[in-house]
Amino acid sequence: MTAFRSAAYLLFLIITVIPYAFACLLWAPLPLKLRYRLTIGWARLAIWGARVITGIRWQIKGEENLPDAPAIVLSKHQSAWETLFMPAYLPREVCFVYKKELNRIPFFGWGLALLRMIPIDRSKGKDAFEQVVRLGQKRLNEGRWPLLFPEGTRVPPGKEGRYKMGGALLATRTGVVVVPIAHNAGECWPKKSFLKRPGLVTVSIGPPIETAGKDAEEVNRQVRDWIENEMRQLNPERYAARE
Repeated sequence: MTAFRSAAYLLFLIITVIPYAFACLLWAPLPLKLRYRLTIGWARLAIWGARVITGIRWQIKGEENLPDAPAIVLSKHQSAWETLFMPAYLPREVCFVYKKELNRIPFFGWGLALLRMIPIDRSKGKDAFEQVVRLGQKRLNEGRWPLLFPEGTRVPPGKEGRYKMGGALLATRTGVVVVPIAHNAGECWPKKSFLKRPGLVTVSIGPPIETAGKDAEEVNRQVRDWIENEMRQLNPERYAARE
């Protein structure tokens, strides 16, 4: 049954993303805010489809911690599920920091490119980060939230990747708070797995971390500590044998 539902969901994604991508091209001349809402509609549709077809439900913990102010979101990364959920359900427009090459992916990349997020040109080496800071400040001034996955890649449940400094550096350079987010989406939507398992994903939002008077290493440590401690609350069975 799980395999059948997973296949049905994959088909659902394919038959919805193609017309949606062409629609993105049609509404490209519209103002960005309207274009964003329309484009992110597909992410909402994908999350809805995951719930209805595969049984992946979700809940938010700590929603009151989301500030009505400029912020940078740093999130645990376990699956593709959160890349759909975050822009669809966070209260402000989010801007992914991502490698520019993703814009070339047919259909999905087209819509991404039209949302004016923060693509990184990795060929520029050290100058790439200055590009991130410049665009990140611009997006913050527009009322948008840059969103980064500090581990850089999807990490299986129960594991911890190395927390890279990019998000913390961006936060200290721009002087805004960091919102840490933990979740256990990998329990239902494993990395590089065709199978999607039914279950409840908990998205846990931590208290904003102030960056004033702190260096990037301290901010990065506080983000890591909060996220990894919270992961042990969400799925203690994953860590019990190791600690």
